[in-house]
Amino acid sequence: MPEGPELHLASLYVNRMCEGLVFSGAVQKSEVNKNQEVPFCCDAYRVSAVSRGKEVRLTLTPIKTDEETDNKRAARGAKNLVQNNQEPMDIVFRFGMSGFFRLGPESELHKHAHLRFYTREEPRRVLSFVDVRRFGSWEPNGTWQADRGPCIMFEYQSFRNNVLSHLEDKAFDRPICEVLLNQKYFNGIGNYLRAEILYRLNIPPFVEARSVLEGLRSQSEEDDEDKKELNSKPARKTERDISPPDLLTLCNTVPLEVVKMGGKGYDPQKEDYSEFKAWLQCYYVDGMKSIRDHNKRTMWFKGDPGPMAPKDPKTPKVKAKATKRVKKEDHDYTDTDKAAKKKRTKSSSTKESKVKAESSTKAVKVERRVPRRASASKPSRSIQKEEEAEDHHAKENAKPKGRRKSSTSARRTSSVVVKRGRGSQNGREEAKTPQSDKTRTRRRNSSTTAEPQRRSGRASRGSVRQSN
Repeated sequence: MPEGPELHLASLYVNRMCEGLVFSGAVQKSEVNKNQEVPFCCDAYRVSAVSRGKEVRLTLTPIKTDEETDNKRAARGAKNLVQNNQEPMDIVFRFGMSGFFRLGPESELHKHAHLRFYTREEPRRVLSFVDVRRFGSWEPNGTWQADRGPCIMFEYQSFRNNVLSHLEDKAFDRPICEVLLNQKYFNGIGNYLRAEILYRLNIPPFVEARSVLEGLRSQSEEDDEDKKELNSKPARKTERDISPPDLLTLCNTVPLEVVKMGGKGYDPQKEDYSEFKAWLQCYYVDGMKSIRDHNKRTMWFKGDPGPMAPKDPKTPKVKAKATKRVKKEDHDYTDTDKAAKKKRTKSSSTKESKVKAESSTKAVKVERRVPRRASASKPSRSIQKEEEAEDHHAKENAKPKGRRKSSTSARRTSSVVVKRGRGSQNGREEAKTPQSDKTRTRRRNSSTTAEPQRRSGRASRGSVRQSN
């Protein structure tokens, strides 16, 4: 997150890159951004910037150019005349988590450029406010926020007096690491600055802020008396007279160290953070500890965190996050979460029981169907007898004809086959042969003629034997 030094570097970047450039036209806002439109349109204007704590103010100043003649101005109409009479406008920016300024060709416009200022030259260039996460904001015709204190870098004495004169405020009952992020008193201090300042003074982050700053008030009063004496009797300062830096002093000197590194810690064209990383002594440095404070902000430190540390501190590491989620699911949930979890468990168990019941029913159905299929596949007794008779008849026909059979014996055989075929079940078709059809027809026509035929058949059979 950009802090006081980064916003000051952003203002220096705008002044350096926009020096001598003339901007023209309307200020354009991206369609996706929800901040307000900037009602500014001018044929020619310049851009300058200044910072204060965690805010940057852009000033748009209309200018007159020699290229414009009175005839051209008259031809534009009343609307453009109003634009030429545009008053200067201040736009106050707050960078949020990822805001920065960038100047580049129009063809290389950043996809997250949410506010754009176009130059008058050809090809045009664009000064854009880029904000990837869209937490930043701007305020047309805005001023410095009233609830922000003096700047820690360029209003040091006002900043120091503002802190020491409000130590009775309830805000100073909190840990010193959390008070350092209160912009009402420490305008410009952010996450990495508080870690570096407390580390250099070896102050535990979770001690009461008032106990840390209380001694500085009496010290400042002694310094004021010493200054009065020095003014009345000029004397040369020695090393003994120079007091060691305190917390409020480092709140001024440490950010200025970052500013002295120049654009290397900010310039969006280079994005070289190697020098800044080498400057860090505590923030994200190997061997340091980190826990989340009461505002869920990560605090980096060394040694004992202090008596006001969270009772259940959470670290920002990935493994710790997973552990936190498991603990929350097991213990730290409300009555509503309990009811929802119970409902989910009940529904899941109901689904499992339904699935088990369906699977068991299917298994039973399968077991019941198996014997039916098996019984249906077996032939009935009548069919077996019929097949045996047919096989027997085929064997008889296949035997060598030693003697000639009478027609009566053939009729008997065919009638037996027909009788067995009539006893078949399950709608099976009866075995039919030409001889059985003739036999049926004869029996249907006359049942009385069957006996003499059998007698004649016996007689003929006996005659055959006699002849043999």
